[in-house]
Amino acid sequence: MTADAFIFWFLSLVAVTSGLSVVMMANPIYSALSLAMTMVSLAALFATLGAYFIAGVQVIVYAGAVMVLFVIVLMLFDLREETKAFTRGQVSGALKIAMIGFLAGLIVMVMAQGVKFLAAPDVVDAAKLPEDSSKALGLVLFNRHIFGFEALGVLLLVVAVGTVALARSKGGTHAKH
Repeated sequence: MTADAFIFWFLSLVAVTSGLSVVMMANPIYSALSLAMTMVSLAALFATLGAYFIAGVQVIVYAGAVMVLFVIVLMLFDLREETKAFTRGQVSGALKIAMIGFLAGLIVMVMAQGVKFLAAPDVVDAAKLPEDSSKALGLVLFNRHIFGFEALGVLLLVVAVGTVALARSKGGTHAKH
């Protein structure tokens, strides 16, 4: 086994394991951390393919910003009361089994389509792609649309501060009693 194959299989195992632990963990904070690990391992897989821009965006946008928003939303819930809401009845058990079967069928269908796609000849010629496409994209985003990025950053900061203030206030979900 070559080093490239070992790295691919290791990162794939980490991504699949952490992806499964997202839905298997009972604690939502651990589930969010598992989701972050899934996103980081996917970014590492993109980096091994030479897609460094996509890997960077994966880490910055998904593992950074989206995970912060997930944790902010989790702070607003009273997790002790939320765990009592899940039922263990026959209807919910049958629904869970049906959804597992549906998702397993969906995964098999996607894998079958992927085999057909891999057997097809390459459509994109790498020589025709521009070399500096990520540089041009960066110039457009940070020259024409800089106000949107700055406004979004301020908005996310206000949301984070407001969420912490609401969660820690008297009567909030994480107030000190």
